[in-house]
Amino acid sequence: MPRRPRVTPSDPLTRILRAAGTARAGSSDYDLNPGVTLPEGRRLRPAAVLVAVDTGGDAPRVILTMRSSVMRHHPGQIAFPGGKQDAGDPDLHATALREAHEEIGLAPGSVEILADLPRHETVTGFDVTPVLARVTAPFTAVAEPGEVAEVFAVPLAHVLDPGRFRVEQRRWKGTWRRYYTVPFGPYYIWGATARILRVMADMAGRS
Repeated sequence: MPRRPRVTPSDPLTRILRAAGTARAGSSDYDLNPGVTLPEGRRLRPAAVLVAVDTGGDAPRVILTMRSSVMRHHPGQIAFPGGKQDAGDPDLHATALREAHEEIGLAPGSVEILADLPRHETVTGFDVTPVLARVTAPFTAVAEPGEVAEVFAVPLAHVLDPGRFRVEQRRWKGTWRRYYTVPFGPYYIWGATARILRVMADMAGRS
């Protein structure tokens, strides 16, 4: 059983952790598109991402990646480290930790898992569990060649501020699709990543 995470009044993650202990509906890529009817009985593939927060510096930061431009799916997009659950993964925490180790060189022993955030359904058919974690030791990011073009960090305060988010739209498969964005400097954070971050912002504001 994982040890109970450290929570103090000054901890920037306190409000999110408190909210994570209450029942909360998940999110999806379809949230801002109410006209979409999802088929009953659809089969989603389990996946997990690591929402890793580094609290070792002057201000806490969320670690993100830019996917390689040669990737078949979502090239060049901003994402959390993560991916689909493999047969050898005992659970989705293991999936998130394995993927983070492979993609950015973050060793599982340098991470403290804090909580599971509400699940997110993607248009590509994945049921994604965002695993909130704290980085507990200094590490040097090493991008996985061929999959990750860049590893960078965004201030936690930036992505917990609802005023930083915008709703935009683009044509997708012949129809307009609306989605959240939360730009940061040169990084255009949108889609599932922005939606999960928006859930975090809502949890922090309403807990």
